[in-house]
Amino acid sequence: MLQQRTIEVIKSTVPVLQVHGEAITSRFYEMLFQKHPELLNIFNHANQKKGRQQAALANAVYAAAANIDKLESIIPVVKGIAHKHRSLGVKPEHYPVVGENLLLAIKDVLGDAATDEIIKAWAEAYGVIADVFIGIERTMYENAGWEDFKPFVVTRKVIESSVITSFYLEPQDKMPLPKYKPGQYVSVKMDIEGQENTHIRQYSLSDAPGKRSYRISVKKESGRDTLDGMVSVYLHDSVKEGDILHLSAPAGDFYLNTDSEKHVVLMSGGVGLTPLVSMLKTVASEQPEREITFIHAAINGQTHALKNEVLEIAEASDHITTHFVYESPLDGDHGYSKTGYIDQAWLKDILPLKDDAEYYFCGPIPFMKAIYTALQELNVPKENIHFEFFGPASDLEKERIKS
Repeated sequence: MLQQRTIEVIKSTVPVLQVHGEAITSRFYEMLFQKHPELLNIFNHANQKKGRQQAALANAVYAAAANIDKLESIIPVVKGIAHKHRSLGVKPEHYPVVGENLLLAIKDVLGDAATDEIIKAWAEAYGVIADVFIGIERTMYENAGWEDFKPFVVTRKVIESSVITSFYLEPQDKMPLPKYKPGQYVSVKMDIEGQENTHIRQYSLSDAPGKRSYRISVKKESGRDTLDGMVSVYLHDSVKEGDILHLSAPAGDFYLNTDSEKHVVLMSGGVGLTPLVSMLKTVASEQPEREITFIHAAINGQTHALKNEVLEIAEASDHITTHFVYESPLDGDHGYSKTGYIDQAWLKDILPLKDDAEYYFCGPIPFMKAIYTALQELNVPKENIHFEFFGPASDLEKERIKS
C-alpha cells in the first residue's frame, strides 16, 4: 500500500507527464541501452526507431500516475503489457534496472522541477507497480507451456500471396503443443547474419489451435536493410524447410471469446487477417451454429492471402458470410464485394449492428482507425469491440476525438 502523501505527489505529476511523457521515455531508453546494451536483444528496434515503444511506455506511465490510488482499474492494460513481456522473456531481475533508469530520465528531463520528494514518491510507486507486473508475469510463465524460447522445425513453407508466406512449425523435441487461444501470437527470435543483436518479432498464429504444428503467415515488409523488413525479408528469402526457428509460447490478450454464442464479426486488412482466420476456423469447428460475418480488405487479388482457405470454410457452412474489399482490383480479379475501402455506409448495410454481436478487427493503423471510428459512430457498444492494435491504443481514441 502506498502512503497517502505518495499518492498525492504522484497525482500532482499527471499534468507534467501529459506534456513531457514521451520526452521522458525517449531519454529513458537512451540511458537504458547505453548502460545495458544486452537489452537490445529483447526490444523491437523498429518500434524504437518509430517512437512506438516510447509512446506506449509514456501512455502506461501516465495511466499508472492517473490511477495510482486505484491501480486495480488498469489491470487489463497491465495484463496486455505483461503478455508482451512474457513472450519477450522479460524477467523480475529486469525491473530494478528499468526503475533506476526511469527515475534518472525523469530527473534529467524535468531538471529542478523533479524535486527529491517527487523522485522519492515515484521510486516508491514504481516498486509497487513493478510488483504487480512481476506477480502477473510469474503466473503467465508458470502457465506458458515452456520457458523462454524453444526450437521449432520449419516443416512447410507455403506462398499464400505476392507478399505473404506461411510457415508451419513443429517442436524439435516432438512434444505435444499447448492449446492456444485463437487470436494469440508467438514471438520468433532470430539470429541474422551481420547483425550484432538478436531480433524478436511477434506473429499471430494463423491456424486453429489443437494441431501438431503452429502456423504463422508473415508479410514481407519493405526491405532487408530496414528495421521493419529485416526479419520478415530474412524469413521469406533465407529460411527454408528443415531450418530451425526459436519460438516463445503463445501469448496475447486479443482472442476470441468461445464462451459466447453471439454473432461474431471478423474484420481484417492486409496481413491483419492472420488472427481472424484462426478465429474463423475455431468457430467453424467448435461452434458450428454460431453466425459469422468475415470481412477482409486487400489491395487486390494478388495480395489477398488465404482466400481459398476462407472460402472453403464458408462454403461448408450455412452460418458464415464473407465479404472481400479490393482497393485496386486487377483485371481478372473476381469474388470481391466492393472496390475501394471499407466505409461506414457500407458497414451499416451489411453488418448486424445490434447489441448481441461481437466485433473483432486487426490490420494496418489507418484501417484500424477507420474501423474503430465507424463502429463507434454506428453506436456499437464499446464492450463488444475487440482489436489488436500495433501501437498505443489511445491513438484510436484520439482519432475518434478528431473526427
